[in-house]
Amino acid sequence: MTDSVLRIGLVLPDILGTYGDSGNAEVLQRRLQWRGITATVAGFDHGEVLPSSLDLYLLGGGEDDAQTLAVSRLRARPGLHHAVERGAVVFGVCAGLQILGTEFTTSDGMRHAGLGLLDAATVPGPRRAVGEVVVDVGPELGTEPLTGFENHRGRTRVAGGSHALGRVRSGVGNGDGTEGAVTGRVLATYLHGPVLARNPALADLLLAWALGTPPSALPLPEVGSLREERLRAAKRGRRK
Repeated sequence: MTDSVLRIGLVLPDILGTYGDSGNAEVLQRRLQWRGITATVAGFDHGEVLPSSLDLYLLGGGEDDAQTLAVSRLRARPGLHHAVERGAVVFGVCAGLQILGTEFTTSDGMRHAGLGLLDAATVPGPRRAVGEVVVDVGPELGTEPLTGFENHRGRTRVAGGSHALGRVRSGVGNGDGTEGAVTGRVLATYLHGPVLARNPALADLLLAWALGTPPSALPLPEVGSLREERLRAAKRGRRK
């Protein structure tokens, strides 16, 4: 972060924009503005050079062809790798998780090298995971679970160079009882929502990494009420 402005970049929103995950950028920008901190958001499409000078990068979801095209662009232009080397924060959702990993296999059986920023490999599962997810997380995200919805077929194995974001209480997640992956300031999840609107503690964790200090408290009672309703809905769904 320089000149008191936090710079947020949407990575290939023209390719990785299937599920509305670009809304995560608006959430981050608004939560900073409410605290009196200026933030800029810029999107970098597949024909543009992704700069390595930003503070926080967001990758969204996409189908197999979009995901394969996105990873080829990002491997050919190492801006994201250089950004991570200098300490930038990277947040990926769904296809973003798989792209950030070491490798992924698409539904046609083809294996593709990922960016290697997470120690995670993905293969297709026996059936598509669709529905609400509830994830228990560590103390850095408070006492409340994460909520979101998933729509993917991937089954992701997180190896020793990373650790899972949390444990699945309801839903599929990575497919082995865990959800997401984290290495340093690179964090990814299968949760849509946009997930940062549904989980302000996760949004503020990313902001704390980018700012270098935890942001001030931002009490929003209506957000808490909505989260409680989503958890009740998830519990009702498990009883069906």
